[in-house]
Amino acid sequence: MARAAVEQGVATVTVPPAGGPTGIDGTAPSRPDTGLAGVVLAGGRSTRFTGADKAVATLAGKPVVRYVVENLRPVVDSVVVNCRREQQEPIAEALDGLSVGFAEDPITDRGPVAGLRTGLRGVDARYAVVCACDTPFLPPALLSVLASRARTHTGAVAELDGSPLPLPAAVHVRAAVSTCTDVIHSGGNSLREFVHALDPLVLSETEVLAYADRDAFRNINTVEDLRAAAECL
Repeated sequence: MARAAVEQGVATVTVPPAGGPTGIDGTAPSRPDTGLAGVVLAGGRSTRFTGADKAVATLAGKPVVRYVVENLRPVVDSVVVNCRREQQEPIAEALDGLSVGFAEDPITDRGPVAGLRTGLRGVDARYAVVCACDTPFLPPALLSVLASRARTHTGAVAELDGSPLPLPAAVHVRAAVSTCTDVIHSGGNSLREFVHALDPLVLSETEVLAYADRDAFRNINTVEDLRAAAECL
């Protein structure tokens, strides 16, 4: 059963690993200290997904959001999921066996930039790797290279078809929080506006495709998208 605590406005749910590897003292082995956190954005309403929450939809026997967190885990020290309060329990169940934190939106339905700011405020790291909850195919190798390239910039994003993608992204946490606030105050509401204002390093498409194929950027917005994704596995 999940154990929940609230610290500094972030509801942290720790789900004990079920049958996972343990150290000689019976505890889970320590993870390497990367200085990175992961943020998963899951607070949207999934309006095109027939009224259900796409984050917990099942893809080949596993919740979509679980693929995202498992792809992040080799790259980061910790993961925080940004969501609405009513989403927390089903997402925690979908992530059974994984240790995650939850950064709940204080005011719902303010858009992805506000959700990103909430998620970033819930991490304790200098840099964070940010993914959407509906992108199950992003390889850890790509997320790792984004994190590496972000180290001397405000962030790093991938280019595809001649344009920078808003997600996945690796960002300097303080710079990104400040940029989110600026975008919100200026009336902006899109992650593309956030990326433009942050001015991150953009990995060329040639380099991006050395680490991931185009299907890696597939996201799941509809039931039809879910069916098509299942055919890729």
